[in-house]
Amino acid sequence: MKDAKGRRRTAPSAHHEAPVKHEVPGAGESRAYWLDATTLAWPTSLLPAGVLPSELGSSARPPVSFDLIASPRGGTAVVEGLLTLGDGALVVPLVVAGIIDEVLPGALATHPPLAGYLALSTQDAIAGPRLPVDAVEAALTGQLTIVQRTVDSDAVGHWITACTGVQIWPILDLLHGGAANRDGSAPLGPTWGGDGPRQEGEGPAFALWAPTAVEVALLSWATGDPTGSVPLVDGEPLRSPARRLSDGRWEVPASPRISTGDQYLWEVRVYVPATGRIETNLVTDPYSTALTMDSRRSVAVDLADPALAPAAWANQAAPAAGSELGGDAARAIYELHVRDFSAADPTCPAESRGTYAAFTVDSAGTRSLRELSEAGIDTLHLMPTFDIASIPEDRAAQAVPDIPDGAHPASRRPQAAIAAVADDDAYNWGYDPYHWGVPEGSYARAGHQDGGARIIEMREMIGALHAMGLQVVLDQVYNHTAASGQDSRSVLDRIVPGYYHRLDATGAIEDSTCANNIATERSMAERLMIDMCVRWARDYRADGFRFDLMGHHSAATMRGVREALRAEASEVIGHDPFLYGEGWNFGEVRDNRLFVQAVQGRLTGTGIGCFNDRLRDALRGGSVADPEPREIQGLGTGLAQAPSPFDTRGADVRQADLVWRGDLIRIALAGNLRDVALHSGHGRWVRGDELRYGADPAAFASEPVESINYVDAHDDETLFDILAYKLDPDEPMEARARMAALCLGVVALGQSPAFWAAGAEMLRSKSLDRDSYNSGDHFNALDWSCADNGWGRGLPPAERNFDRWLMQSVLLTRPGLRPTAERIAATRAQCLDFLRLRRSTPLLALGSAELIRERVSFPVTGDPGVIVMVIDDGAGPADLDPTLDGVAVVINARAQESVVRPGSMMGRRFLLSPIQAGGADGVVKGTAFNPTTGELRVPARTVAVLIEP
Repeated sequence: MKDAKGRRRTAPSAHHEAPVKHEVPGAGESRAYWLDATTLAWPTSLLPAGVLPSELGSSARPPVSFDLIASPRGGTAVVEGLLTLGDGALVVPLVVAGIIDEVLPGALATHPPLAGYLALSTQDAIAGPRLPVDAVEAALTGQLTIVQRTVDSDAVGHWITACTGVQIWPILDLLHGGAANRDGSAPLGPTWGGDGPRQEGEGPAFALWAPTAVEVALLSWATGDPTGSVPLVDGEPLRSPARRLSDGRWEVPASPRISTGDQYLWEVRVYVPATGRIETNLVTDPYSTALTMDSRRSVAVDLADPALAPAAWANQAAPAAGSELGGDAARAIYELHVRDFSAADPTCPAESRGTYAAFTVDSAGTRSLRELSEAGIDTLHLMPTFDIASIPEDRAAQAVPDIPDGAHPASRRPQAAIAAVADDDAYNWGYDPYHWGVPEGSYARAGHQDGGARIIEMREMIGALHAMGLQVVLDQVYNHTAASGQDSRSVLDRIVPGYYHRLDATGAIEDSTCANNIATERSMAERLMIDMCVRWARDYRADGFRFDLMGHHSAATMRGVREALRAEASEVIGHDPFLYGEGWNFGEVRDNRLFVQAVQGRLTGTGIGCFNDRLRDALRGGSVADPEPREIQGLGTGLAQAPSPFDTRGADVRQADLVWRGDLIRIALAGNLRDVALHSGHGRWVRGDELRYGADPAAFASEPVESINYVDAHDDETLFDILAYKLDPDEPMEARARMAALCLGVVALGQSPAFWAAGAEMLRSKSLDRDSYNSGDHFNALDWSCADNGWGRGLPPAERNFDRWLMQSVLLTRPGLRPTAERIAATRAQCLDFLRLRRSTPLLALGSAELIRERVSFPVTGDPGVIVMVIDDGAGPADLDPTLDGVAVVINARAQESVVRPGSMMGRRFLLSPIQAGGADGVVKGTAFNPTTGELRVPARTVAVLIEP
C-alpha cells in the first residue's frame, strides 16, 4: 500500500489500538467535509473531551492525529476500536491547519454551518501536497473515512476516538463546476445536432454527469416511431460504453447504432456509502425528454421534432395576461388539478376524463373555463404535471375504490375504501417528483402514455387553454424528490450518491420539505432546475411557473431561473414568464442559515411573487396550523359580527384582533408594500413594514407583483369548509355564501395578482378534509354543473383528520350546511362579477409601488368591520384611466347594513359600478353614496365597487 508520493504506508498496528465496547463517535455517519484539493473540515464536536482546537495546530506533539483513508471499493471500518482497511486503501496523514474561518474564510460564504470546524490539510509542510488532483479525483470514487486518534503522553499508544465518513459535494462543485455551464459546452441528456460532422442516419448523442462513477455505459433498445406510444421493448440491449470527460460528464457520441425514439437506461457503477460497496445501478436519465409507461425507461425523443407539434399547439399563440397598466400585477390566477377538472364530469368523454385531453373537448368543464376566462381569469395554474412517482400510469392497472352508494354524510366507509387503494389509484396531487422534464403519464389517455405520445397530449392541452384565452402556469417542485438512496424510484442519488440531496451535519438527508430535500444551491442541482424550467417554457410554451416551497431555494437561484427564462424562452412564448411561489421560511435553511433564501421580502426587484399568508389569515382567522380550527374567527369568517360559540375571547380581544386583521387587509389591498403608509385602525399612521405579523413585518413587497393575494389554495381546508368551522353553526346558508364571496372579492380587487383555488367560487367543499393530497376523486373532483359542492361525502380520510372526526361528524350531519344548486350558481355568478370588475377597471391594478403610494388611500370609516380603499386617478400628473376619476372598493363584513362617512369621499360623485348595478348580486345594488353628506351605505356581507366617472 503506497500513498500518492509512492511511499509505502502500513496500517497502524492493532496492538496499539485499544478495543472499545461502545460505538466510536461519528461511525456510520458523514460528519466531515472535503472542501478543496487539500482541505477537509472536521467538526470540533468530535474532539476528545478537554482537547482545545487552539492547541492542535501549534503543538509539536498534538494530543490527537488524523488520517484520511481512501478505499476504492469500500471495506474500511472501525469495529470495537480496531481499524480494518479495505482492499487497496490509501492512508493519508492530515495536518491541522487551523480553524476553517481563518484558513478558508471564503468557504463560510458558501458553507456557513462550517464555522468553527477544524481545517485538516493534506499538505505536508516540507513535501507538499500528499494528494495531487488526479489522486483526489480517484479518491472521490470510493469510500472516504477520516480517523481521529488520541495519543497518550508518551506517544506510545493511540486510541481511535472518532471515525466518520466525508461529505464530498463541496469539492465536486469545485472540481467539476464546468459541467454547470449552460452555454452549450456541456450538454446533458439526449441531444441532437452537435457541432461536428454527422453521419447519415445518426441518432442522438448522450451525456450524464456522474463524477464519482467508476464506469458508465448506455443500454439501449431499438423502438421505432418516437412520436407514438410504444410499450417496453424486450430483448438484450445494445451496450455502449461511455467516455469520461474532465468535467465529470460521461459521453456516448452520436452514431447510427442508436436512433431517435430508442429506449435507454444508464448503467452506472458507483460507490454507494449506504451499502458500503460499488453498486451497478440501472437508472433512467434525469434529463429524459420522454419515458415509457411508469418511467421504466427513458426514450430518446427530440422535442424539436415537427411530428410532436400538434397544430392546435404550434399555431396557437399565448394570449395576453395582466394589463397594459398593471402588467403581471393585474393577473387573475385560477389553480386547478388536472384530474379534479374532469374526473367526475359526465359531459366529458369517458376515455378523456382525468386527462390532458379533457381540456380539448366541449364539456361542462371547458365551458366553465371559458366563462371564467371571459370574466377575467387570465392565468390557469395547473398543479404538478411533470412525471410523478406516486400514480400508476397504466390506466387499466389503477385501483378503483369501492365507495358505497348513498353513504351517510358523516360515514366512515368512503374514506376507508379510498385508504385501501390510495397508493394504487389514479389520484395524487403530484408533489413527489420522479422526472422533472417529462409530462406525467397518468394524465395521458390509455395507449398514449409511452414515448412522444404523452408529449403531444400535453401540448394539445396547452394549445387548447391558450385558445380559451388562458395563459398556463405549471407547478414546479424542485425542493425534494420522491425517493433517494437505492430506492427503485431514486434517480439522482443512484447516479451521484450524496450530491443532489441536502445533508445535515451527520450526513443524513434533510426532510423538512416532507422527504429527500434537494440542495439546489449546488451547481448541478441548480442547473437541473433551471434547465427543466427552460424546457417547459421553450418546448411546451408554459407561460410561467409556481414554485413549491420556494423558500428552500436561494434568491440567487430564483434570479438565475428568471434570467435564463428571459434569455431562452421569452421570444418563444411572446412575453417574460410569470414566476411566483411559496416563500415560507422554515427548515434547515431557515433565517438564511445556508444562503439568502427566496422568501417573502428577499426577492426585491425580481418580479417574482410570494403568496401572502397575511391576507389569508386576516380573512380566515387564526392560522392554518391551529390545532382547533373553530376558535379564532377572521374578518371573512365572522369576526365583525356576533361571535360563534367557539370563539370565546372577550369583546376587547376580538375588537383588537379585528382592527389588526383589518390593517393586514388594507396593506394587502395596497400591494402589501413595505413603504406604503396607511391610517391604521388604531388611529395612527403606520408603514406596511411597521405592522406586525407575528415576529415579522406584515408587508414584504417592494412592488405589488411580489405579493400574491389569496384566501385558499389546494392546501388546508377549502374556503367553504373553513367557514363551516368558524361561523356559528346556525348561520344560514345565504350568509355563508355571502361571506365566501366577500373573501374572494377582497382577493380579486386588490393591487396584487389575485389567486383563486378552483371551485372556490362554487362554494367548493372537500367534506372538511384538511389535506386531500391522496383522498381520491371522491373528495376532490369538481362538479361544474353546480349541483353538488362536495359537502357531506363522508368523514374525510382518517390519516389526516382522525383527531377532528368528532367535530366533523357533527357539522357534516347538519342539513343546513349543504348549499342548494341555486345557491352555488348564484354565488358563482356574484364572484364572476368581481373578475369583470378587475379586468375592466385599470385603476384596480396600477402595477407599480410609485403609483400605489401616489393614488391609493384608505379613508377612516370609524368602523373596523368596514374597509374602504380609494384609488384617485386625479392624485398624480398622468391620467391613467380616461373614463374614470376614481374608484372606491368597499368591504362590509358586518352582519347588517353599515353606514360610514369616509371623509376623503365627501363632495365626490361615486356611483355603484355598472357591472354590479346590472350584475348577478341583488344585495349589492343597495349600496349608495351621498356626496353632500359623505354618507356611504353598504349592505351586510358585501364587497362593492364604486366609480367616479
